[in-house]
Amino acid sequence: MTRPALVGDIGGTNARFALVSPGAFEAHDVLTLPCADYPGVVEAARDYLDKAGRTKSDAPQEACLAFACPIDGDQVRMTNNHWAFSRREAQSALGLTRLKVINDFTAQALGVLHLRPDELMELQPGEPREHAMRLVIGPGTGLGVAGVFPGRRAWIPLPTEGGHATFAPTDEREQNLLRHFRNRYERVSVERVLCGQGLLELYLAHCSLKGAPPRYGSPADVTEAATSGDAIARDTLLRFLKILGDVCGDTALTMGARGGVYLCGGILPRLLDWLPQSRFREAFNAKGRMSRYTEAIPIQVVTAPWPGLLGAAEALHNEEVE
Repeated sequence: MTRPALVGDIGGTNARFALVSPGAFEAHDVLTLPCADYPGVVEAARDYLDKAGRTKSDAPQEACLAFACPIDGDQVRMTNNHWAFSRREAQSALGLTRLKVINDFTAQALGVLHLRPDELMELQPGEPREHAMRLVIGPGTGLGVAGVFPGRRAWIPLPTEGGHATFAPTDEREQNLLRHFRNRYERVSVERVLCGQGLLELYLAHCSLKGAPPRYGSPADVTEAATSGDAIARDTLLRFLKILGDVCGDTALTMGARGGVYLCGGILPRLLDWLPQSRFREAFNAKGRMSRYTEAIPIQVVTAPWPGLLGAAEALHNEEVE
């Protein structure tokens, strides 16, 4: 292959596309497109290639696209936006000889393998095990959860839908929050709380419990208000990070992630100053008899801008990824 390959990382809100040169992992010509502006992935990919100046004679022949939804069979239907398509039909429409379609957090998990030290912020040093599972988890439009572990010939990703596990309160405040959420939803998953919309709903729940009228209408407004000293917004943000710590610790135990935990997604890079002052690490390690186990697990925040694109590039030639 002499032409660059097309890689993409498509979430519920935005689709990031890029080109990758043969034999490389670094993405170039990166462009973010709003999913709402396109009827589907084919139209978005075509528009990207047009904006990148690719004509039919030099268009990519291979692609790996990562999507924020379960991947199983030919039909792909996104969880948090309107896109749905046939893999075979998309490959034909884009004129590709090969198209890999993977879960977005599979791409995130594979992407952490290619990060530089300066693209990570240490939250807990720990004692990483060399041949052990790594957990990649993070809130964005939803809550993504995946693992990656070293196989004999290549790193093997473990896609999951762990974000849809049931939310389990650990104190009286969270029990009250859960009752508030149950008034709106038949079932409350951790993703209901730990995502962009979840941050806003967590704020509205705090307002309700405190008998105060809501003053903010978006997750960004809540974060800005917390930074400006609004007491309820601050409580909301700190509770969000504490619950995230609980969930990350539970998931690390479930997956045996002694190789480390990598926090990513669209929200946490904006909260780097909040994480050290939050109860995230305390909650992560508050596991009773297993606290020593979790205390030994290193935790790092991914600050790289496009780890999913790195992972899509890795997946192109990783024989463990279908």
